[in-house]
Amino acid sequence: MQNTQAIFKIGGNILENSKNIESTITQLTRLYEENILQRIILIPGGGSYANFIRKLDEELKLGDDLAHWMAIYSMNYNGIELNRRYPELELIEDLKAFQDSKKIFCIFLPYNYLRKNDNLPHNWDVTSDSIALYIAVQLRFNKCFLIKDIDGIYDIDDEIIKKITTLQYIELKENNKLARVGLDHANSKKSKPIDTYLLTLIEQCGIPCYLINGNKNYQRISGFFNPDISDVKKIFTKIV
Repeated sequence: MQNTQAIFKIGGNILENSKNIESTITQLTRLYEENILQRIILIPGGGSYANFIRKLDEELKLGDDLAHWMAIYSMNYNGIELNRRYPELELIEDLKAFQDSKKIFCIFLPYNYLRKNDNLPHNWDVTSDSIALYIAVQLRFNKCFLIKDIDGIYDIDDEIIKKITTLQYIELKENNKLARVGLDHANSKKSKPIDTYLLTLIEQCGIPCYLINGNKNYQRISGFFNPDISDVKKIFTKIV
């Protein structure tokens, strides 16, 4: 079945690198202009702002509620900054604006919506990964894309895992059989490839998440939606 709409969470390492975000937006714009995707909604990650709030919370004990909402507001801030760079992308805060549009390419600012629909735990297990999937559920999408600066999830032998269940991921992680970094990275990646609560949400809603690299050196996003490229040659990790 052809994909005509999609949700993309844009990770901080993509948002905060001018060449990476340019590559990501260019690829998505091409998909949009060619009507491969007629409706696109972007969820900005919290990036460095959210990481700073996490450090503040560790040192000052902000409390779960305050830290949670501050981190989500950092997503709004990044969304506004993204819109300043790409003013052609519409800013929305209400999902109805997306649902009522036949064709739209927009950035969703989640703070006000999540204030009214406060259904996620208030802790650091929930990041923009989980929020993106939660929004995908509300829109009744059948998949969610996480655009990061990694090709996907790697095993201890530095082989990319094309498809993995939540249970398999937990087992490999607990047994230290997941690599900290993929082959394309020169330095150890300290951040987690996905947040913890995402696994719970995938199990609850049955919607898979795809990890795709938005790095400027690749065209992984365009490649994923290219019907002329076989799934064997496409590079991603699908979590089911």
